[in-house]
Amino acid sequence: MEVSQSSTSSSSSQETEISGRNTQPLIPGLPDEIGELCLLHVPYPYQALVRSVSYSWNKAITDPGFALCKKSLSLSLPYLFIFSFHKPTARIQWQALDPRSGRWFVLPPMPCPKAVCPQAFACTSLPRQGKLFVLGGMRSDTETPMQSTIMYRATTNQWQLASPMLTPRSFFASGNVNGKIMAVGGTGANINETMTAVECYDPESDTWTTAAKLRMGLARYDSAVMGSKMYVTEGWTWPFMFSPRGGVYDINKDTWNLMSDGMKEGWTGISIVLEGKVFVISEHGDCPMKQYNPDDDTWRYVGGDKFPCEVMHRPFAVNGVEGKIYVVSSGLNVAIGRVYEEQNGGISAEWKVMTAPRAFKDLAPSSCQVVYA
Repeated sequence: MEVSQSSTSSSSSQETEISGRNTQPLIPGLPDEIGELCLLHVPYPYQALVRSVSYSWNKAITDPGFALCKKSLSLSLPYLFIFSFHKPTARIQWQALDPRSGRWFVLPPMPCPKAVCPQAFACTSLPRQGKLFVLGGMRSDTETPMQSTIMYRATTNQWQLASPMLTPRSFFASGNVNGKIMAVGGTGANINETMTAVECYDPESDTWTTAAKLRMGLARYDSAVMGSKMYVTEGWTWPFMFSPRGGVYDINKDTWNLMSDGMKEGWTGISIVLEGKVFVISEHGDCPMKQYNPDDDTWRYVGGDKFPCEVMHRPFAVNGVEGKIYVVSSGLNVAIGRVYEEQNGGISAEWKVMTAPRAFKDLAPSSCQVVYA
């Protein structure tokens, strides 16, 4: 078969270009090892910007080994990733906050239908891997649940679709248990009934499998993960006619047990887990904070500063890392609480508020996740 000279020339030109790209140094005049070290020190989210500088920079930053190297050198820092919605229009938006500088960064739009109910999604993360997961949800135009799994990578500042859940669901609990993503209960096709179905997602194989069912259908209120166990509670709801219910899932045994009476009765707010301890910020009154004591199945009030209710207005979204609690309120103001132990053995907290830009005044938080980037 004859090949034209122009085709041969074009093919040769492309091969030369690709070869040149592959041999292009990261930073002219420096060994690539030094160039890679320089790129590792580029803070989030500027890594996504510097990818456009050259082919070699893009290749280096998107290589899976880049994130591992950054993690091993302890160069990744915790950022707050906040899923919010515009109250007048229900338009959704993800933003990242650097709690050290107070700078906000807008994430790219999440690939999902435009007409959705923001509170119906469930969000969780693999913090040290720099990944966010947004699960399920509900279309507001048809009131039908969704089964999508949407993943965000901090290293590339991009969203991508992963394998969908086995069952469409909305208003359900999710959590990261030993690196596996759990989807628990919620509402299915029949919006008047809660589900008992539970699923487990393995990010390594991108597969969903069924897990042990709940003993009863639970409407999502709050959940927490400690070690290999996930705690799910439907919480106190108006008009307080029935005592709240809760379940505890053990991923090692794939079993559910009932939550202890003291734990479920005192779980009156949104929870944060710090260093293996569960704290709750009550959503009633002046929002006191409590800590759960498993030894006697009781909750104890945390001393120190009062929660700054005068500038923090519901709804709240919370998370915690490295001894600090982050509470995001309406308008995306952020209260940062430092938890410490007193000499008498009691637990106290001190609070400071990071005021959000005025442009955020109509935004309300739906979820707050900590991700190292």
